[in-house]
Amino acid sequence: MFGLARANSAVKMCSSGGPRLHRVCGRWPAVCHILQGPPLATSVPRFWSSGSNVESVQDRQKRLMARGLPKQKVIPGVKQVIVVASGKGGVGKSTTAVNLALGLAADNLAVGLLDADVYGPSIPRMMNLRGNPELTDSNLMRPLVNFGIVCMSMGFLVEEAAPIVWRGLMVMSAIEKLLRQVDWGHLDYLVIDLPPGTGDVQLSISQNVPISGAVIVSTPQDIALLDAQRAAEMFRKVNVPLKYSQHQVLGIVQNMSVFQCPKCKYETHIFGADGAKTLATKLGLDVLGDIPLHLNIRETSDKGQPIVVSHPDSPEAKAYLKLTAEVVKRLPAPHG
Repeated sequence: MFGLARANSAVKMCSSGGPRLHRVCGRWPAVCHILQGPPLATSVPRFWSSGSNVESVQDRQKRLMARGLPKQKVIPGVKQVIVVASGKGGVGKSTTAVNLALGLAADNLAVGLLDADVYGPSIPRMMNLRGNPELTDSNLMRPLVNFGIVCMSMGFLVEEAAPIVWRGLMVMSAIEKLLRQVDWGHLDYLVIDLPPGTGDVQLSISQNVPISGAVIVSTPQDIALLDAQRAAEMFRKVNVPLKYSQHQVLGIVQNMSVFQCPKCKYETHIFGADGAKTLATKLGLDVLGDIPLHLNIRETSDKGQPIVVSHPDSPEAKAYLKLTAEVVKRLPAPHG
């Protein structure tokens, strides 16, 4: 009882004290103010008690955390959102996002592509687009269009080589504008190319936009797979599984899986063999596609002529089209 009375006294003294740490409780006054409530001697949290009808610590934590989450709002005109993510950079995520979008558009679907990598936008070059978006009468940005796909990127708003030196809040504001202050029209799918990692942008988009599915891209290399696992677990933690499928993560794309010598046709697994397949089995996910390491994929991306549209009959393009079919198979058909 003496200890409880002393703690109560400390809380009261802190709430009326100055900006110094309190000599009894050692906390800042603002923290002590948050702790004020019913007397500690008579207030016992429900989850400390025993009984079948009492809320557990874990359930209470989940309920309190959910209370502070933003409500998801649909993007006007967009039926389904697919995010393409990776745990680290340099694994071909943007190339995958571009060719996935083109594969969807090949089925006569209305497709949009959003480059959410504010610091390193690459979609403008890959989609061979330049210029600034025009504004509609409603003061919305009008996306740029190529290959039948509407595109939006921070790269349209700044010079190509200009560095974007922004803090987190400015980046989040830019992402919100790229999502909701754009006249997307009527889209069956919006493919979002996320930046690498599991930071603010990924968290904000996951919690503010209803995502139909996430595609994780990785090479078979062990280091890349470790980061890919983090990306997959992030989507599982921040999103409730969809009613359409078992997991919001649709599966893993094994990129740069094998290199074939253009002269002798000998195949080499430069980054290892079947690493993504092993990870997919571990996480209970599917391997959506197996994309080779090929010179044509790199050259066509750099030229702004993605492999799916420039060489649609090539084995590399067919690998992306197979990936597209696997993604569509795991999503509900776009409704009218």
